[in-house]
Amino acid sequence: MKIELNRVNSAVHFEATGSSSDIKVHIDGSPEIGGEGLGVRPMELVLMALGSCSSLDLVSILKKQRQEITDFSVEVSGERRVELPPVFTKIHMLIKLSGNLDEQKVNKAAELAIRKYCSVHDMLVAGGVEITYSIEIN
Repeated sequence: MKIELNRVNSAVHFEATGSSSDIKVHIDGSPEIGGEGLGVRPMELVLMALGSCSSLDLVSILKKQRQEITDFSVEVSGERRVELPPVFTKIHMLIKLSGNLDEQKVNKAAELAIRKYCSVHDMLVAGGVEITYSIEIN
């Protein structure tokens, strides 16, 4: 796996491209270091990686269980330590689902998706981050 990161302006706006497609992700720093709000910040990308990694697996497992999902979203929030570097210490994911869903199957699938199959989760936990999640079924 490999990505390419190119600087777009004379400040700290970058464009990243993955090795599997030409889709671009825009990344920018905070205003304190010259960011201009032209992309997501690197630590937001970490939360996005955790949320998307878990979600891809969760949706896949639920489809295999013949669960009907009509709506799906995840809110991921993180707490960072004050001292440098300000790494995440706690992350919480709120998973919101709608559809014809069996609550027990959703709970079991979430446990597998997040704690067993999500490699981003495992890397963060290995680094000392406490990760929790909750589920809302409408």
